[in-house]
Amino acid sequence: MTTANKLHVIFGTGQIGNRVAEQLLAQGEQVRMISRTPKAPAGAETRAGDARDLAFAAEAAKGGTVIYDTTNPLYQHWKRDLVDLGRGPLHAATANQAKLVALDCLYMYAVPSNGVMTETTLVAPVSKKGELRKQLTDLRLAALAAGTSVAIARASDFFGPALPNSWFGERFFQRALAGKTTELNGDPDQRHSYTYADDVATALVQLGAADDATGIWHVPTLPAMTSRELAAEVGKALGTTIEIKRMPRLLLRALGVVMPLMRELPEMTYQWETPFIIDDTKFRERFRIEPTPLATQIAVTVEWAKRRYGAQKLAA
Repeated sequence: MTTANKLHVIFGTGQIGNRVAEQLLAQGEQVRMISRTPKAPAGAETRAGDARDLAFAAEAAKGGTVIYDTTNPLYQHWKRDLVDLGRGPLHAATANQAKLVALDCLYMYAVPSNGVMTETTLVAPVSKKGELRKQLTDLRLAALAAGTSVAIARASDFFGPALPNSWFGERFFQRALAGKTTELNGDPDQRHSYTYADDVATALVQLGAADDATGIWHVPTLPAMTSRELAAEVGKALGTTIEIKRMPRLLLRALGVVMPLMRELPEMTYQWETPFIIDDTKFRERFRIEPTPLATQIAVTVEWAKRRYGAQKLAA
C-alpha cells in the first residue's frame, strides 16, 4: 500500500503523536490530529474531543485510511482512562474500515531469565499497569481476528529530546546540568533497552504504509546497555561526568505523597532489577530499518537539553 494522498488520523498529540505527524507531513501526507486539547505541527488538521466517546472518535476519523493510536494518559490515570481511550481509535478504525497502528509497551510480558523479549514472549503481567495493557491488547487482537487491520508497535522506555516523563527526560537533565547525581527507579547496572523516540515514530509510519504488517511488532532499538553506561555517554557529550544512583524507596514513597505520578512507580521497579531487553529482529528483517546510531541519538538529545536549559548550566 502506498500512503500518497491518504488521510492519516492520529489520536494523541503528545511526544510520539507529534513526531508521527511531522514525519508524515514531511512526506507530503494529509494529517488530522485528535485529542482533547490538540497541539499539532503546522500543516496538520486538528479535531478537539474525547476519544472515549466512540461516536466522536468514529466521526473525527472519517475519511482516514490509517489511524494511529498514540494516546497514553499519565500513570495515575491509567486505571480510569487507558483501556477506554484505546477503545476510541480501535472503534474508529473498524467503523471507517481503516488500518489501526497502535503504540504499546512491554509491560504485559513475563520477563524471561535472560531478559530478552520477543513478540511471542509469554504474556503474564506482574503489575496492575501490565494487566491493563494486556486488556487493551486483547481488544485489539480480537478486532484483528474479526477483520479489522491492526498493527501493534511495542517499544521499550523512551530516550530522546522532549520526553518529560522518561527516566532520561527533564528531571534527569535538570539534575545532570546542575551537577547533581541523577536517579533511576531500580538498579542502574542492569542491562536495559531504551528506544529512541524518533525511531518509534518511524516504526509507526512504516507499519501504517504496509498492508500486510499486522499483529505485534517490536520497534527497532539499539542493543541494551546499562543505564549507568548510557548516562556516562550522555555525560561525555555534555563535557561532564554524570553520576546515577538508585532512587531510595523511602524517597520514592515520600515523593508519592505529593506527586501522584511518583506514587505509581514502585510496581514498575522490576524492569530495572533484571535485564530488560527488547528483541526487534522481526521488524528489522521485514522493513530493513536500523535504529538511529547511539552517537546521533545522544547528540540530538544533548542539543535539545542545552537549548532548553542553557549551556551555561553545564557542570564544571
